[in-house]
Formats: sequence, structure tokens, C-alpha cells
Amino acid sequence: MVRARVIETDSGIQGDFNVEAYDRMQRYLRDRGWIETKQIVESGIDAGRALEVGPGPGYLGLEWLKLTRQTRLVGLDISPDMIALAGCNAADYGLTDRTDYVLGRGEQLPFADAEFDAAFTNGSLHEWSDPRATLEEIWRVLKPGGRLFVSDLRRDMLPPMRWFLWMATRPREIRPGLATSIDAAYTPRELEQIIDRCSLCGRATVSKNPLGIALKARKTF
Repeated sequence: MVRARVIETDSGIQGDFNVEAYDRMQRYLRDRGWIETKQIVESGIDAGRALEVGPGPGYLGLEWLKLTRQTRLVGLDISPDMIALAGCNAADYGLTDRTDYVLGRGEQLPFADAEFDAAFTNGSLHEWSDPRATLEEIWRVLKPGGRLFVSDLRRDMLPPMRWFLWMATRPREIRPGLATSIDAAYTPRELEQIIDRCSLCGRATVSKNPLGIALKARKTF
């Protein structure tokens, strides 16, 4: 039986210790090729101006920029500490001229209608205070033909998978945060139910793997 969902946070990752530890974890995943940049490109998001919701330290979007040409990225995060860190990391990548990081909330995006060619996010879905409203807002700012990719952990992963993630997570001090993120994550069925109540209904597909879930959609009107 799947345990009931336990809300983790809706204020993002803040504070020097938490931000530094999360940055090290994300660099560890990047250096081993464990972030989902290729999946984003394979979903058709490979051109234009993209919105990343919850970029954290920014590695996913920065690696996406490296893999694509003549693209630009706007990252929106609820944490001012992460906004500052992502800006520093963009400078280290030499990609300051192709990035812009904005403080804000997903359910109230500070952007005009049809402003982006694509949107993506990894690992932030379980932190959204109102996932239906956030998906509606992302849908609003996408241009006709725009693509969306959302991925996250799944709460109903099997115990061996949860143990594998626990043992693979570095640095070790981030492991308690991993546990609370899994407990706050959605099951594939729960994500489908959220989609059924918003503008993505009938336009999105949900897939799953042993560790996570992914939503793909295209705005065809």
C-alpha cells in the first residue's frame, strides 16, 4: 500500500548549508550523467526560448543550453538563494548572455501569454503548492506548438529503488531531504488526476520508470 503524501515545502531550498549541499548533490548527478537533459531534448524541446520552473542551482538548464543552439533559458525559482547560485553557475558555464533567472511562484508566473517556445522542470513538481494552477500557468505562457516536459520522483517506487537512491545520494547530509522529497512526490495515477482537472486534459501523456514519472505535452492550439 502506498503511503499518504506528506507535503515537504513550498518555499524552496534556502539557507547556506542547504543550498551548498544541494549544489554538491546536483553537481554529483551532472558529472555522472544522471540529470535528464537528454530526455528533455528527446521530448522535442531543442530550440527557441524555454522556461525552466524550479532550476535550483541551474545545472539541468545549463546542460540543455550546451546541447542546443541559438536557445535561451529563463529560470523561475521561489528561492532567492537558488536564483543567486544559478546565476553564478551560469557565469561559470559562460552562458550568462543566454540565461535569465527570475524570482517567483509557479502558480503566478510573471510572464505574458504565449511567451515561451517550451517549458521543462525536473524535481520541483512535488514542491508546488498548487500543481493544477502551476500547470495552467505554464500552459498559458507557452506558444501554440510549445512543448512541456515535467519529471520527478514517484512516491510509489519499490523499497529496493528507494534504498538504491538513498545509497547513491551524495553528499550524505542531503539524504534526509531525499526521503522527504520521495514522501512528497506524486504517483503516476495522482499526476494523471491532476492533468484531468486542467487544460492539459487529453493533451498530455504520463510515463513512469522504476524511480520516477514524466509528463509530456504539446500545445497544439
